Amino acid sequence: MADDVQRRTGVNRRVLADLAAELDEDQLEAPSLCAGWRCRDVLGHLVMTLDLTVPRFLLEVARDRGRAGVTSDRLARAHGDRPVAELVATLRERSGTHLSPPGVGPLGPFADSCIHLRDVAIPLGIATSAPVQDWLRVLEFLATPRARAAGFLPRGRLDGLALRTDDGAWSSGTGAEVTGPAEALALAVSGRGALLDQLSGDGLATLRARIAPRRP
Repeated sequence: MADDVQRRTGVNRRVLADLAAELDEDQLEAPSLCAGWRCRDVLGHLVMTLDLTVPRFLLEVARDRGRAGVTSDRLARAHGDRPVAELVATLRERSGTHLSPPGVGPLGPFADSCIHLRDVAIPLGIATSAPVQDWLRVLEFLATPRARAAGFLPRGRLDGLALRTDDGAWSSGTGAEVTGPAEALALAVSGRGALLDQLSGDGLATLRARIAPRRP
């Protein structure tokens, strides 16, 4: 299974590289689904994960006084400022790089490859996405404690909710139901509300409230 996850991660990186190669400067500067990140910053984040070893990243975190989120944001923006041709070339040439971060394994980078593809595509009105089989695997991962520990979603977001896909045999949790396509569910679980209109169920209002942007 790990080998197939790594292979699919590589496929998704190449798909995103192909998409990015066709974007103009206005599209690259457009806001992505990642709050505060331009589309080019999302590309920068994925390239950053290919550029930095774990020890180097930890050194950068130490420079930010242990604030890993601050480090990730800083480095994603720095990489995002590189010429898009360089970002695209890195994603293509190193698409097969096998990453297995401590505590999360290969499913973390795999989920990133699916989610960040849509972080760029959706706000630009581009239909490019991962196949449903990938999204079902992402959901399996997001429902685990490892995903919460890695910061893919906060503790408590899924409490009291029963999630169920209507395009694949997957379900998780107990309580008020939220039903819909695997992609829309995965994006909502990871904090993206862009496809909430594809979901239904008596738990939808609760999930919507839990991912609503907070006022500063």
